[in-house]
Amino acid sequence: MKILVAVKRVVDYNVKVRVKSDNSGVDIANVKMSMNPFDEIAVEEAVRLKEAGVATEVVAVSAGVTQCQETLRTALAIGADRAVLVETDADLQPLAVAKLLKALAEKEQAQMIILGKQAIDDDSNQTGQMLASLMDIPQATFASKVVVADGKATVTREVDGGLETIALTLPAVITTDLRLNEPRYVTLPNIMKAKKKTIDIVKPDELGVDIAPRLKTIKVEEPPKRSAGAMVADVAALVEKLKNEAKVI
Repeated sequence: MKILVAVKRVVDYNVKVRVKSDNSGVDIANVKMSMNPFDEIAVEEAVRLKEAGVATEVVAVSAGVTQCQETLRTALAIGADRAVLVETDADLQPLAVAKLLKALAEKEQAQMIILGKQAIDDDSNQTGQMLASLMDIPQATFASKVVVADGKATVTREVDGGLETIALTLPAVITTDLRLNEPRYVTLPNIMKAKKKTIDIVKPDELGVDIAPRLKTIKVEEPPKRSAGAMVADVAALVEKLKNEAKVI
Protein backbone atom coordinates (compact mmCIF):
# COMPACT_ATOMS: atom_id res chain seq x y z
CA MET A 1 0.00 0.00 0.00
CA LYS A 2 1.33 3.43 -0.97
CA ILE A 3 0.59 6.40 1.27
CA LEU A 4 0.64 10.00 0.06
CA VAL A 5 1.25 12.59 2.79
CA ALA A 6 0.68 16.30 2.21
CA VAL A 7 2.88 18.78 4.08
CA LYS A 8 2.74 22.57 4.14
CA ARG A 9 5.43 25.16 4.82
CA VAL A 10 4.10 27.68 7.35
CA VAL A 11 5.40 30.33 9.73
CA ASP A 12 6.85 28.53 12.75
CA TYR A 13 4.34 28.30 15.60
CA ASN A 14 6.78 30.00 17.99
CA VAL A 15 6.98 33.14 15.84
CA LYS A 16 4.76 36.15 16.50
CA VAL A 17 2.98 36.88 13.24
CA ARG A 18 2.98 40.46 11.97
CA VAL A 19 0.62 41.98 9.42
CA LYS A 20 2.08 43.91 6.47
CA SER A 21 1.86 47.68 6.62
CA ASP A 22 -0.53 47.77 3.64
CA ASN A 23 -2.81 45.13 5.28
CA SER A 24 -2.47 42.87 2.22
CA GLY A 25 -1.35 39.85 4.20
CA VAL A 26 1.14 38.46 6.72
CA ASP A 27 4.79 39.50 6.62
CA ILE A 28 6.94 36.36 6.17
CA ALA A 29 10.18 38.10 5.14
CA ASN A 30 13.12 36.79 7.21
CA VAL A 31 10.71 34.78 9.38
CA LYS A 32 11.46 31.24 10.53
CA MET A 33 9.36 28.71 8.60
CA SER A 34 8.66 25.09 9.46
CA MET A 35 6.34 22.19 8.70
CA ASN A 36 2.72 22.62 9.72
CA PRO A 37 2.41 20.74 13.08
CA PHE A 38 -0.66 18.75 12.01
CA ASP A 39 1.17 17.66 8.84
CA GLU A 40 4.11 16.51 10.96
CA ILE A 41 1.66 14.25 12.79
CA ALA A 42 0.43 12.98 9.39
CA VAL A 43 3.97 12.08 8.31
CA GLU A 44 4.63 10.33 11.61
CA GLU A 45 1.45 8.26 11.25
CA ALA A 46 2.31 7.25 7.68
CA VAL A 47 5.83 6.20 8.73
CA ARG A 48 4.42 4.20 11.64
CA LEU A 49 2.08 2.37 9.26
CA LYS A 50 5.07 1.51 7.09
CA GLU A 51 7.09 0.34 10.09
CA ALA A 52 4.14 -1.87 11.07
CA GLY A 53 4.25 -3.53 7.64
CA VAL A 54 0.94 -2.05 6.53
CA ALA A 55 2.37 0.36 3.95
CA THR A 56 5.12 -0.26 1.43
CA GLU A 57 5.99 3.33 0.50
CA VAL A 58 5.44 6.80 1.93
CA VAL A 59 5.53 9.73 -0.50
CA ALA A 60 5.60 13.26 0.92
CA VAL A 61 4.03 16.03 -1.20
CA SER A 62 4.14 19.80 -0.91
CA ALA A 63 3.00 22.66 -3.11
CA GLY A 64 4.48 26.12 -3.19
CA VAL A 65 7.76 27.96 -3.58
CA THR A 66 11.20 26.40 -4.01
CA GLN A 67 11.90 26.70 -0.26
CA CYS A 68 9.24 24.04 0.36
CA GLN A 69 12.01 21.55 -0.38
CA GLU A 70 13.28 22.23 3.15
CA THR A 71 9.92 21.10 4.54
CA LEU A 72 10.01 18.00 2.37
CA ARG A 73 13.53 17.21 3.63
CA THR A 74 12.10 17.22 7.16
CA ALA A 75 9.43 14.74 6.06
CA LEU A 76 12.13 12.57 4.48
CA ALA A 77 14.15 12.74 7.71
CA ILE A 78 11.13 11.54 9.69
CA GLY A 79 10.93 8.52 7.41
CA ALA A 80 9.19 9.25 4.11
CA ASP A 81 10.76 7.37 1.20
CA ARG A 82 10.66 10.13 -1.40
CA ALA A 83 9.03 13.48 -2.05
CA VAL A 84 7.29 15.51 -4.73
CA LEU A 85 7.18 19.31 -4.91
CA VAL A 86 4.59 21.05 -7.05
CA GLU A 87 6.56 24.23 -7.56
CA THR A 88 4.69 27.50 -8.01
CA ASP A 89 4.86 31.08 -6.76
CA ALA A 90 1.07 31.43 -6.95
CA ASP A 91 -1.06 31.95 -3.85
CA LEU A 92 -2.53 28.48 -3.39
CA GLN A 93 -6.00 28.18 -1.89
CA PRO A 94 -7.47 24.93 -0.48
CA LEU A 95 -9.35 24.01 -3.67
CA ALA A 96 -6.22 24.41 -5.78
CA VAL A 97 -4.20 22.26 -3.35
CA ALA A 98 -6.94 19.60 -3.35
CA LYS A 99 -6.85 19.49 -7.16
CA LEU A 100 -3.07 19.14 -7.16
CA LEU A 101 -3.22 16.35 -4.58
CA LYS A 102 -5.90 14.57 -6.61
CA ALA A 103 -3.71 14.63 -9.71
CA LEU A 104 -0.70 13.32 -7.77
CA ALA A 105 -2.69 10.66 -5.91
CA GLU A 106 -4.02 9.32 -9.20
CA LYS A 107 -0.56 9.46 -10.78
CA GLU A 108 1.03 7.66 -7.84
CA GLN A 109 -1.96 5.31 -7.41
CA ALA A 110 -1.94 5.94 -3.66
CA GLN A 111 -4.29 3.86 -1.51
CA MET A 112 -4.30 6.36 1.34
CA ILE A 113 -3.84 10.12 1.50
CA ILE A 114 -3.05 11.59 4.92
CA LEU A 115 -3.15 15.33 5.68
CA GLY A 116 -3.14 17.51 8.74
CA LYS A 117 -6.69 18.55 9.63
CA GLN A 118 -5.76 22.21 9.07
CA ALA A 119 -2.80 24.53 8.58
CA ILE A 120 -1.91 26.94 11.38
CA ASP A 121 -1.57 29.89 8.99
CA ASP A 122 -5.00 30.02 7.31
CA ASP A 123 -6.91 27.54 9.56
CA SER A 124 -9.09 26.64 6.58
CA ASN A 125 -9.72 22.95 7.47
CA GLN A 126 -10.94 22.36 3.91
CA THR A 127 -8.30 20.63 1.79
CA GLY A 128 -8.87 17.05 3.00
CA GLN A 129 -12.62 17.27 2.62
CA MET A 130 -12.35 18.83 -0.85
CA LEU A 131 -9.86 16.17 -1.92
CA ALA A 132 -12.14 13.33 -0.84
CA SER A 133 -15.05 14.92 -2.69
CA LEU A 134 -13.02 15.47 -5.88
CA MET A 135 -11.76 11.87 -5.83
CA ASP A 136 -15.14 10.49 -4.74
CA ILE A 137 -13.57 8.33 -2.03
CA PRO A 138 -14.30 7.89 1.72
CA GLN A 139 -12.86 10.32 4.27
CA ALA A 140 -12.21 10.40 8.00
CA THR A 141 -11.41 13.79 9.49
CA PHE A 142 -9.93 14.69 12.91
CA ALA A 143 -8.43 11.22 13.36
CA SER A 144 -7.08 10.34 16.81
CA LYS A 145 -6.43 6.64 16.04
CA VAL A 146 -5.92 4.76 12.76
CA VAL A 147 -5.88 0.98 12.33
CA VAL A 148 -5.46 -0.55 8.87
CA ALA A 149 -6.23 -4.21 8.12
CA ASP A 150 -7.76 -6.29 5.32
CA GLY A 151 -8.04 -3.40 2.90
CA LYS A 152 -9.97 -1.27 5.38
CA ALA A 153 -9.09 1.55 7.77
CA THR A 154 -10.77 1.85 11.15
CA VAL A 155 -10.51 5.43 12.32
CA THR A 156 -11.40 6.91 15.70
CA ARG A 157 -12.19 10.57 15.20
CA GLU A 158 -12.78 13.43 17.61
CA VAL A 159 -16.23 15.02 17.44
CA ASP A 160 -18.05 17.55 19.60
CA GLY A 161 -19.75 14.86 21.63
CA GLY A 162 -16.63 12.74 22.24
CA LEU A 163 -15.22 10.03 19.98
CA GLU A 164 -16.64 8.36 16.89
CA THR A 165 -15.24 5.22 15.23
CA ILE A 166 -15.84 4.62 11.52
CA ALA A 167 -14.64 2.03 9.00
CA LEU A 168 -13.43 3.09 5.56
CA THR A 169 -12.75 1.10 2.44
CA LEU A 170 -9.49 2.06 0.73
CA PRO A 171 -8.49 4.24 -1.03
CA ALA A 172 -9.44 6.95 1.47
CA VAL A 173 -8.50 10.36 2.80
CA ILE A 174 -7.60 10.81 6.48
CA THR A 175 -6.93 14.12 8.25
CA THR A 176 -5.01 14.05 11.51
CA ASP A 177 -5.85 15.58 14.87
CA LEU A 178 -3.46 16.59 17.61
CA ARG A 179 -3.84 13.45 19.73
CA LEU A 180 -3.16 10.92 16.95
CA ASN A 181 0.54 10.62 17.85
CA GLU A 182 3.61 12.50 18.98
CA PRO A 183 6.07 13.02 16.09
CA ARG A 184 9.53 11.56 16.69
CA TYR A 185 12.63 13.66 17.23
CA VAL A 186 14.56 13.88 13.95
CA THR A 187 18.10 12.66 14.50
CA LEU A 188 21.20 13.96 12.72
CA PRO A 189 21.88 10.63 10.91
CA ASN A 190 18.33 10.69 9.49
CA ILE A 191 18.77 14.31 8.41
CA MET A 192 21.92 13.28 6.53
CA LYS A 193 20.13 10.32 4.94
CA ALA A 194 17.27 12.61 3.87
CA LYS A 195 19.70 14.67 1.79
CA LYS A 196 20.25 11.65 -0.45
CA LYS A 197 16.57 10.90 -0.97
CA THR A 198 14.75 12.00 -4.13
CA ILE A 199 12.61 15.12 -4.47
CA ASP A 200 10.79 15.26 -7.81
CA ILE A 201 9.76 18.73 -8.97
CA VAL A 202 6.72 19.25 -11.19
CA LYS A 203 4.70 22.27 -12.27
CA PRO A 204 0.91 22.61 -11.96
CA ASP A 205 0.63 22.79 -15.77
CA GLU A 206 2.30 19.39 -16.06
CA LEU A 207 -0.46 17.95 -13.89
CA GLY A 208 -3.14 19.73 -15.92
CA VAL A 209 -4.46 21.61 -12.88
CA ASP A 210 -5.90 25.12 -12.84
CA ILE A 211 -4.70 26.79 -9.64
CA ALA A 212 -6.27 30.21 -10.25
CA PRO A 213 -7.57 31.65 -6.95
CA ARG A 214 -11.35 31.68 -6.41
CA LEU A 215 -11.26 33.96 -3.38
CA LYS A 216 -9.89 37.47 -2.95
CA THR A 217 -8.41 38.74 0.30
CA ILE A 218 -9.72 42.23 0.92
CA LYS A 219 -7.87 43.10 4.11
CA VAL A 220 -5.81 41.50 6.86
CA GLU A 221 -5.82 43.04 10.33
CA GLU A 222 -4.43 42.14 13.72
CA PRO A 223 -7.07 41.43 16.38
CA PRO A 224 -7.87 44.43 18.59
CA LYS A 225 -5.90 44.67 21.82
CA ARG A 226 -7.76 43.54 24.89
CA SER A 227 -8.39 46.17 27.53
CA ALA A 228 -6.94 45.63 30.99
CA GLY A 229 -9.00 43.87 33.62
CA ALA A 230 -10.26 45.51 36.81
CA MET A 231 -10.58 44.33 40.40
CA VAL A 232 -13.95 44.69 42.14
CA ALA A 233 -14.72 44.75 45.84
CA ASP A 234 -17.65 42.33 45.87
CA VAL A 235 -20.26 40.53 43.80
CA ALA A 236 -22.60 43.52 43.81
CA ALA A 237 -19.90 45.69 42.22
CA LEU A 238 -19.19 42.99 39.62
CA VAL A 239 -22.87 42.74 38.67
CA GLU A 240 -23.09 46.53 38.44
CA LYS A 241 -20.12 46.68 36.03
CA LEU A 242 -21.41 43.79 33.91
CA LYS A 243 -24.79 45.49 33.67
CA ASN A 244 -23.85 49.13 33.14
CA GLU A 245 -20.34 49.07 31.62
CA ALA A 246 -19.99 45.78 29.76
CA LYS A 247 -23.75 45.60 29.13
CA VAL A 248 -23.74 41.82 28.97
CA ILE A 249 -26.55 41.30 31.50
